Amino acid sequence: MREALPILSQNKLILWLPGRVPAGTKLLPMLTHLTIKNYALIDHLEMDLSRHLNVITGETGAGKSIMLGAIGLLLGNRADTKVLWNGSEKCIAEGTFDIGPYGLQPLFEEGDLDYEKQTVIRREISPSGKSRAFINDTPVTLDVMKKIGVKLMDVHSQHETLDLGTRAFQLSVIDAFAENGELRERYYGAWHRYVVAHEAFETLTNEANQLRQESDFVKFQLDELIKARLVEGEQEELEGSLKIMEHAEDIKTKFNQLLAQLDRADLSAAGIFNEARPILNALANYSDRYRHLLERFESVRIEMADIVSELEGEEGKIDFDPEKTEEAKERLSLIYQLQQKHRLGSVKELLQLQDDLQIKSDKVGNLDGELASVKNKLDDATRQLAERGGQLSGSRTKSFSGFGKQMMALLNELGIPEARLDVEHKKTAPTATGADSIEAYHNVCPHRGRRLIDTPPGKRNATGTRSQFACSYHGWTYDTSGSVVGVPSEQFFCGRIDTERQLVECPAEERHGMVFVQASPGGTMDLDAH
Repeated sequence: MREALPILSQNKLILWLPGRVPAGTKLLPMLTHLTIKNYALIDHLEMDLSRHLNVITGETGAGKSIMLGAIGLLLGNRADTKVLWNGSEKCIAEGTFDIGPYGLQPLFEEGDLDYEKQTVIRREISPSGKSRAFINDTPVTLDVMKKIGVKLMDVHSQHETLDLGTRAFQLSVIDAFAENGELRERYYGAWHRYVVAHEAFETLTNEANQLRQESDFVKFQLDELIKARLVEGEQEELEGSLKIMEHAEDIKTKFNQLLAQLDRADLSAAGIFNEARPILNALANYSDRYRHLLERFESVRIEMADIVSELEGEEGKIDFDPEKTEEAKERLSLIYQLQQKHRLGSVKELLQLQDDLQIKSDKVGNLDGELASVKNKLDDATRQLAERGGQLSGSRTKSFSGFGKQMMALLNELGIPEARLDVEHKKTAPTATGADSIEAYHNVCPHRGRRLIDTPPGKRNATGTRSQFACSYHGWTYDTSGSVVGVPSEQFFCGRIDTERQLVECPAEERHGMVFVQASPGGTMDLDAH
C-alpha cells in the first residue's frame, strides 16, 4: 500500500511518495527537488519529489498554477517584478534534475557548460526587474536555458492536442515509432555540416559579388596610393622643413645676431671668456675651491663653444630655395588631399588602407579558386545530406503501415472503432528534421461529415497512396494539401467553397531547421519581429 506523507512546517512543504522501482525500469531524467522563493503567493517552498507519480491537489486558487508558473521560469519564460511576493527581495526558482540517463553531454558541451548528472537550474528576478539564469552555477542566457529546459521538462495542458497539427511533432512521433534515433542523429550531423558549408558558400558568394562590383574602384584607390609613394613619418618632417623654409630669411638673421653676440663681435661672450680664463687659472693655484671653480668655468666655456659650433652649422643650412619650398608644399597638399578623401588623419593610416586595398585586390584575383573549393565542400555536404535523408525517409515510409495499424488498435480500445488515420508522405527540401513532410487529416469531409476513405470489405484498414480524395456523399474532391479541387454541380451549393469548405490550415514557417506554427488559423506569422 502506497502512502503519501506530506509534511508542512512553517513555509516549507515536502511531498514524499515512497515506493519501489520495478526491476528493469529505465529511470528518465526528472525533477528531484524544487525551490521557490518570493514568487506570487509563495514565500518559501521546498519540495522533494519521488521517482514515482507525484500528485498535487488543491482547491481553485490554492496555488497549483502558481507552482507551474515558477517552473516556467526554469524553462526560460519571461517574468517581471509583478511576480515578486516581497517587492524588496529577489525571486528565486531552482530545480535539481537527474539527467544521468538522458545523454545530454553533447548539448552541455555545445553551450560550454559544466555537465553534472545532478544538474541545478536556477532563475533569479531582482526587484529592479533584472533577470539572471544559471545552469550548474554558470551564468547563461535565456535562450540557452530554454534549450536545456525543453529537454528536461514537458508541461502538458488542455491545449496539448494542438501539437498534433505541427509537422515537427508528427515527424518525431513517426521517428519514435520507427526507432529512428540513430538515423536521425546521423542525418542531423549531415544537416549541420550542410548548413555550415551552405553559409560559407553564401557568404563567400556575396562577398565575391561585392568585390567584383567594387574591383575597379578598389584598383583606382590602390593605384592612387601606390603612386603617392607614401613614407611613414614624412608628413611631420615635411611640415617642419616647410616652416623653416618659409621663414628662412628671418631665421638666418637671428642666427647671425646670436653668433655675433656669442663669438664674432669684439665684446662677444667667447672673447670675455677668453679674457677671464687666465685670471681664474692663476687663482686656482691658491686654493682647491678656486681650482673647482676653474673646472666649472672650463665646462661652461667648452659647452658654449659647442653651442656656437652647432649654431654655425644650422645657420649654414639655411638657404632660401623657392623651388624646394614649392615642392614641399605640393607634397603636403597631396598628403592632405588623400587624408581628407579617405577621412584619415595620418600617413600611417593611409599606408594601412593601402595594405587593406591590396588584400582586396589580391582576393578578387583568387575568387574563382576559393569559390570552387567552397562549392566542392557544399556539394559533398549536399550529397551526404541526400544520402542520410534518403535513409531516414525510407525508414519512416516503411513504418507508416505498422504505425497506422497500431494507432487504429489504440483508438478502438478507446471506444472509437470508426476512427481512421491517414498518413500522407511528401518529399520536401531538406530541413533539420529530414526531407519529409507528413500531414495528418481527419478522415472526414468538412461539408457533410462523411468519411473520405471507407474501409474495404474484409479489411480493418484502408492503405495505399493517392493524390486526391473524393467524398462519396456529394463527390467533393480534396488534394493532399487539404484544398477542394473539385465540386460536381458547384452552382447548387451555397457559400464560398474555396474558402469555407476546405481543411483549415494554420500559418507555419521553417527557419534554420525549426518549424514554427501559429496555433490560431488565419493571419500571418512574423518571426523576425520576435
